Amino acid sequence: MKMKKRLIGLTGTNGAGKGEAAAFLEKKGYKYFSLSDLIREELRKKGKEPTRNNLIKMGNELREKFGPDILARLVMKKIKDKAVIDSIRSPKEVEYLKKQKGFIFLAIDAPVELRFERARKRGREESASTLGEFIKKETEEMTERKKGQQLQNCMKMADFLIINDGSLEELYKKLEELL
Repeated sequence: MKMKKRLIGLTGTNGAGKGEAAAFLEKKGYKYFSLSDLIREELRKKGKEPTRNNLIKMGNELREKFGPDILARLVMKKIKDKAVIDSIRSPKEVEYLKKQKGFIFLAIDAPVELRFERARKRGREESASTLGEFIKKETEEMTERKKGQQLQNCMKMADFLIINDGSLEELYKKLEELL
């Protein structure tokens, strides 16, 4: 008997543990896809750096030009089997993906100070250098702009919310329970 395609979507705040959740799911046989990687590809084609600001700007441009669910439509063309889809930040992407068979949508969050520390340890140029900057950048991402990112609305649309305020083992245990 053929197993049904199972899709797990991830959204959440910066530094909450989406990458760790995705890595855990990959170990469980899910192929990894990131909507941000689609944006990074576009930035590469245009010779631009993949900074956090450029990612946000390019993502918003793509959504404005091709529709608010463009990244979800593009990623679904690449998916053949069970997959984890990371970096979902638009309600229209969520709506599109929820129409796909076997899709469940997870939001991951953690206290802001903890997320700021994690983001600093990652050392990506897309992260802010102070807690204040980090909170300001996050507020921009949470905004209610029609065609741009609407992280807060996406998180409200999640089937499950995981608060990742403990160890990696605790996060894995929470994910295991959902599977």
